[in-house]
Amino acid sequence: MTGRAVTSGARGVMLAAIAAAALTGCTAQFRDHGYTPPESDLARIVPGVDTRATVEDLVGVPTSQGILNNDGYYWVSSRMRTFAWQRPQVVQREVVAISFDQAGIVRGIERYGLEDGRVVPLTRRVTDNAGGDIGFIRRLFGNIGRLQAADFLGSN
Repeated sequence: MTGRAVTSGARGVMLAAIAAAALTGCTAQFRDHGYTPPESDLARIVPGVDTRATVEDLVGVPTSQGILNNDGYYWVSSRMRTFAWQRPQVVQREVVAISFDQAGIVRGIERYGLEDGRVVPLTRRVTDNAGGDIGFIRRLFGNIGRLQAADFLGSN
């Protein structure tokens, strides 16, 4: 035999390396995206007292702000799981929402999580404003019964 023959020890090392590479490819990979302030920082915010400026001082600049009325700050974090050839999947998502009134005073602090594909409230701290705030969706659906055909046809 020539010196090129592979010994059984070298063959075992090669098989072990191939097996380790195959198992590594079948291990789930996790990636974290975004940031949400810890509960200890949120506990220092007092609804009805703190303002936008004090919120930014206490917990930092938000990931995003309210689109229509600039009435809230939002922080979002997600954890993605990638496994082998499968499409990445969101396994954890957390949203912290701080809402403000017209004067820029903190109205409420809410934390939402991902559970079975739905956003559910985990904690909620809000001040009571005696029903003065009606959400956009509630306003939209509240007007459905008030519409009449004459409104669309231009007749009085």
